[in-house]
Amino acid sequence: MRATRRLTLVAVAAASALSLSACLASPEQGGSEADDPDAPIVVGVSLPLTGDFAEPGKGVQRGYEAWAAHVNENGGLLGRQVELVIVDDQSNADRVASDYERLINQDGVDLIFGPFSTRLVVPAAQVAQDYGFLFVEPAGAAAEVFEQGFDNLFYAAPAIADDHYDHLVEYILALPEAERPKTVAVASMDDPFAQGTAYGLRDQLADAGVEVVVDEVYPPNTTDFSGIAAKIADSEADLLIVGSQYQDGVNLVVALQQQGYQPQMAAISGAPTNAEFPEAIGEKTEGILAPTGYTPTAPYPSNQEFVEFYEAEHGSPPAEDEANAWTTGQVVAAAVEAVECADPSPECQEQLVAWLKENEVETVVGPLSWDAQGRPQSAHLIQQYVDGEIKIVLPDDVKEADLVHPKPAW
Repeated sequence: MRATRRLTLVAVAAASALSLSACLASPEQGGSEADDPDAPIVVGVSLPLTGDFAEPGKGVQRGYEAWAAHVNENGGLLGRQVELVIVDDQSNADRVASDYERLINQDGVDLIFGPFSTRLVVPAAQVAQDYGFLFVEPAGAAAEVFEQGFDNLFYAAPAIADDHYDHLVEYILALPEAERPKTVAVASMDDPFAQGTAYGLRDQLADAGVEVVVDEVYPPNTTDFSGIAAKIADSEADLLIVGSQYQDGVNLVVALQQQGYQPQMAAISGAPTNAEFPEAIGEKTEGILAPTGYTPTAPYPSNQEFVEFYEAEHGSPPAEDEANAWTTGQVVAAAVEAVECADPSPECQEQLVAWLKENEVETVVGPLSWDAQGRPQSAHLIQQYVDGEIKIVLPDDVKEADLVHPKPAW
């Protein structure tokens, strides 16, 4: 790891009880700029480093840390170094809210970045709203995030969950009728993001006449998928849709393989974008489709620099979680440099929010702009495992390979 990093990782014990102030943070309560203009800009983050969302949470952590290291090696923000204070919310919605209150009130951070998962983003965003903080988040894409009335929230990715599969819907509906899936089986974690991606595809296809023959929802802590897999296998559905995070997606795919189920098309959100996915399911990935907001080969101006820096740090290219975290940093940094402030005062935070509402930001996932509720105004790519490698297959103008249909056997 590079010695130039100035990062702080704070581990919070599971049993600790936080006594939090109800008053708003101000520069006098700990904002570093008020005490010393050369002090670091302190960024507070709560992430699920343990619990149900630990795997993608650690990816977001890697992305945040890489972004901070890169910024610090290139002069910092406003000429000041960046310091991260990262706490573990243990994938718990109550805890994440307490974490952000502590970061703002007791730790006196200058800025905050969002957590991973819609379940954690909503309570965290409410705290940010209550204290008047800019809230840019990397992984809260479910529609409900943007229906809460937050006016300080911005999602640092190309599209919300409901729209992730739009390009695949267009492809399927353009197929000759004889090749088009007639039936679909759906299984999703009881999670707003996972369900948003899965149901966005399910509903568009159902509206076009595709019959939904299985529609299962399972709790986040599910480990035994034999029953759901048996229902899907018995249905012999042409198209499989899975809304997952990581381990649940792996376990369900393995269970389906054991059942001998062979769909003509398999669309699985979440799990396939993780680098460990192929090994976890026995390298039987061929033909699996997944939406993604990021690819290391994207031609956007800052992406090559990001990929090179990340690979030098970790020895492998970044995945989507890391990219969305880096993007969060880019978005906040663009606002900070534009309005020339980074402190917890209401005046500074209001300026940061106002600037993002009116401007587009160049990022590693492409140019981003947002509507009044913080929804990004772009679209996700569709990727597929082709000849053992995951490649962009839709839309046509950026594809790296042709979409393979029907799907090869597991």
